[in-house]
Amino acid sequence: MGHLLGNLTRFTRLLRSLGLSVPPGSTVEAVRAAQCVGLRSKSDLRHALRAALVRRAEDLKLFDEAFRVFWGPPSGTQTKLDLRPLGAGDRRFGDPVVEMESLAVEGRERLERGGSRVERVRIATYSDREVLREKDFKRLTAEETAQAVELLRELRWRPSPRRTKRWKPGRGTSLDPRRTMARLARRPNDPEPPPRRERKLAPRRLVLLCDISGSMERYTRMFLWFACCLTSRLDRTECFLFATRLTRITSQLRGLRERNPLQAISRLVQDWSGGTRIGDSLRAFNMHWARRTLGSGAVVLVISDGWDRGDPSSMQAEVSRLRRSSHRLIWLSPLLGSPEYRPLTRGLRASLPHVDDFLPVHNLASLDRLAQHLNRLPEKPRGGPTRSVQRAQGPVW
Repeated sequence: MGHLLGNLTRFTRLLRSLGLSVPPGSTVEAVRAAQCVGLRSKSDLRHALRAALVRRAEDLKLFDEAFRVFWGPPSGTQTKLDLRPLGAGDRRFGDPVVEMESLAVEGRERLERGGSRVERVRIATYSDREVLREKDFKRLTAEETAQAVELLRELRWRPSPRRTKRWKPGRGTSLDPRRTMARLARRPNDPEPPPRRERKLAPRRLVLLCDISGSMERYTRMFLWFACCLTSRLDRTECFLFATRLTRITSQLRGLRERNPLQAISRLVQDWSGGTRIGDSLRAFNMHWARRTLGSGAVVLVISDGWDRGDPSSMQAEVSRLRRSSHRLIWLSPLLGSPEYRPLTRGLRASLPHVDDFLPVHNLASLDRLAQHLNRLPEKPRGGPTRSVQRAQGPVW
């Protein structure tokens, strides 16, 4: 039992290093659970340790992967778990059982150290940052939310620029008449080819329309941080919140300078966590703000789950009008990260044919993919509906 106790202690340390909530006395509970099942099979041991060591439902998948690697066969075991924190510190049981050596994935080696046999596992891993990147926003604790905000600030937003109507000297296909005439006046018989010009590039404006209704309450905090970071990184950004009415918060976000936006913004919004009237809110935007914010090929980001209490035909008409006024219309849904989700609400089904991109926005990894998508936007507007729908793992339609 002494050898098993050492392995259970190492396995408990492994779970803590991966971010699982394992109390200090859980090793004793794990030993008692192993004694109860009698170690008849590996499956019985896994279920016993599950019951003793796992406290949260979202940790079950991570526990199963850690169990498969730690108690798995001697060779052919691969994983993406980060086990580097386990490679130093505690030496009560000799050398650490689990070590990270670059990206080597070769299984286990039995080493002879001072007459005792020690198992060393070499596996490819990914860090706690990667676990946090893949975790749904609605499942973040207060501590994890603070860490996610720091990772969110590290994202780099460089949307593809737009070509303006202004010209500059360059290697374009158009001749530069002014420079050509000036050269001919100085050197009429100049044999060199005439100078050419090209369009100047300018930053593309982003317009963010964020749903803060009751159905979006679990995601609102992170989306406000997203809007705050986006506004601080890009000068040409406009931010609006809506539930049953539309509220512009651009100037307030710029004054926060990446401080907590929740308290400052919640005092300005009267319909916080209320009902949803997407059609009415988009109509208010199209009537009062579209002319001022959608010029020069703006990209519109609508963050909403699509739940609407209004008329579906009104929502469809306003989404269609918004698409015609913008360079590209991107609908971001936190529900799209679930493989079982289907856009079945009448308003959203009627509006999706007028949306260019339907993308998930439920964790940090999806925001990273959104940044990459914005950086690769085409310069010219679409000629027709070229909608792309993506899940958390990539396009499915």
